[in-house]
Amino acid sequence: MERDVEIGIFGGTGIYDSGLLENAKEVDIDTPYGKPSDTITVGTFKGRKIAFLPRHGKKHTIPPHKINFKANIWAFKELGVTRIIAPSAVGSLKEELAPGHFALPTQFIDFTKSRDGSFSENGRVIHISVADPFCPELQSSIIQVTDRQGLNIHKDCTYVCIEGPRFSTKAESKFYRTTGADIIGMTLVPECQLAREAQMCYASISTVTDYDVWADKPVTAKEVMETLSKNVEKTKKILAELIDQIPKTRSCSCAKALEEAEF
Repeated sequence: MERDVEIGIFGGTGIYDSGLLENAKEVDIDTPYGKPSDTITVGTFKGRKIAFLPRHGKKHTIPPHKINFKANIWAFKELGVTRIIAPSAVGSLKEELAPGHFALPTQFIDFTKSRDGSFSENGRVIHISVADPFCPELQSSIIQVTDRQGLNIHKDCTYVCIEGPRFSTKAESKFYRTTGADIIGMTLVPECQLAREAQMCYASISTVTDYDVWADKPVTAKEVMETLSKNVEKTKKILAELIDQIPKTRSCSCAKALEEAEF
């Protein structure tokens, strides 16, 4: 199996095929945690080795609370991936974050309930620091690219991660707004913290698909997909330029995340 892949992309809702890779082939990986969401497409783009995995499966058959996040991260690690770019769909908790805009989370608040969020097991205890959960180097590259492309991207956002797969009640949505959070979604946790435990760089690029139900506009899956389909090409354009923008060597501390995390 290849172990020289550099960048991993988790395709979110609406992005089941990166459409970018040359000499692409499907790789089927077994992990100690079971199967990843689907086969992984490995190929090259502008001379860099890329792996692409749709986190809900190619046919969107896996709901957020059933995603095998540990298997997905482990599979990327097996391929050699050191950096992960993670597009996702989110709802907006603030008027100014309009559907069709992009958001760059720098913090999260975890309201998930049943997910296995750590590789701690068999006597190994990992107290990972997620004070700053995302790679600053990757985020800097994303900001440079989106600014050049003139996109509406909201920086320094806080992402509320809920269990799903249902959308929020009005009471819940209004409560989440009181936390000061900006966006709400179902897949960021534990994906980003598992990536940190695996000492991989991770950054999320969120597409705002709707105003969450606080705005008295009930959210529908149809509305989400309509907004996403309009933004898919923009997301792919970001990815295409971003792959070229990411420095060849890492200067962040993500690769040393375990140094002070274990007893």
